[in-house]
Parts: sequence; C-alpha cells; structure tokens
Amino acid sequence: MSSLKGKRVLVTGGARRIGRGLAMAFARAGANIAITYRGSLEEAENVALDLGGLGAQAVAIGCDVHHEWSVENAINDTILALGGLDILVNNAGHFETEALERIKLEQWDEMFATNTRGPFLVARYAYPHLKRTRGRIINIGSLGGIHPWSTHAHYCTSKAALHMLSQTMAKAWAPDISVNCVAPGMIVTTGEISAGYEHFAEKTPMKRNGTVDDVAAAVLFFATGPHFITGQILTVDGGLGL
Repeated sequence: MSSLKGKRVLVTGGARRIGRGLAMAFARAGANIAITYRGSLEEAENVALDLGGLGAQAVAIGCDVHHEWSVENAINDTILALGGLDILVNNAGHFETEALERIKLEQWDEMFATNTRGPFLVARYAYPHLKRTRGRIINIGSLGGIHPWSTHAHYCTSKAALHMLSQTMAKAWAPDISVNCVAPGMIVTTGEISAGYEHFAEKTPMKRNGTVDDVAAAVLFFATGPHFITGQILTVDGGLGL
C-alpha cells in the first residue's frame, strides 16, 4: 500500500458504515482523505478527526448528490483542501426494501438519483482533475446489481445501471483514468446485530457474512493495482451469488 502514500482520495458518503471503513483504510495506507456527507454532520466530523489521528490530512464536506450545484461545490472544496485528486470512490448510496408492485414513482426516482445519477455527476466534475493525475475511479455497486432481488427491484436496477456506467466510463475515459466497480454482497458492519443476517451466512459458501474490511481490501486493490485493469466488476460476497 506504499503507493497510496500522499495520494488524494475522495470518498462520497464517508461518514458511516462502508464509507467510513473505506476512508479509514485509505488513511491507514497513507492517503489524504476528503469525505462527503449529506445529513450526518456530527458523524462526518468525528470521522475526519479519526482520519487525522491516523496522520491523514482530512476534511468533511457537505454534499447532496441529487443536486448538480452541490456536487460541483464539493469537488471544488475537495481540490481546494487536498490540492488535487488521485482517486474517487463513489460510495454514497441508498438502499430500500419494497415489494415491486408497491414501489412509488418517487421511490424509484430517489433510488436512481442517488445510486446512478449521483455517481455520474460526481465523476463528471472530478473528471478533469483525475485526467490530470491519471487517476482512478472506484464505484461501489452491489451483488443486487447482478442478481435480482424480488423485494428490491428499484435498488437492483439502479445498481445494475451503475455497473454499466462504470464500464462505459472505463471505455470513454481510457487511457487517462481507470474505472472499476466493487459489488459487495451481504456486509455486516461493526455494531450491527448479526442475528438477523445469519441465514445469509448459512447460504454463503465461505460460511460467513462479509465485513467492511473485505470491501476495503477490494477497493484498495483497484486503487493500487495496475492502471491497465479497468472496466471490471468485482463481487465481494463470499460466493453468495454463485
């Protein structure tokens, strides 16, 4: 991970759960970090303090990926704080369970606004800065974008679209920027009650649910591996999707 020392990384939705874990993993590897948050100001400020405690230059930036002006401001603030950008992790996302026949148009639009349009907007505004540094984009997709989940139609469809967007970005922005996607399966974060997820572990060939560290390892692989690797979707699911 020495190749990440001094790299400038933006993690969207970095105040909680997987996003926080990704930011911490980058900081431990020597990177400087900007995280965005929408409604979790206190949590985001605490994460920034934790990142600083690991020796990273860190900043928490408010951003609502629904709004283009907010995304543009967040990218500008990131560049101002870090002096440039080497890696973008599009992690901010929305998850919801709903029967297909009960999904309202507002729910459908909200899901796509966050999970598909949001990463597009962030990447588009980050593009000139990443092109300048021959940077990398890592989108956080989902096993649900590969396998249909009957009570998550809007979520699955939005993540499938993000997977295709990742591959389109990879082709459109080569050779300057590598773009890949990590698709987690069932990930249980620290502090969550595991009892409700045990049946997923039983169905998983590796006989456990995933952790944030599992996802972070995959993201760091794309962040440090050959720039030649691009357009890939890597599932982190312990074989659950097989």
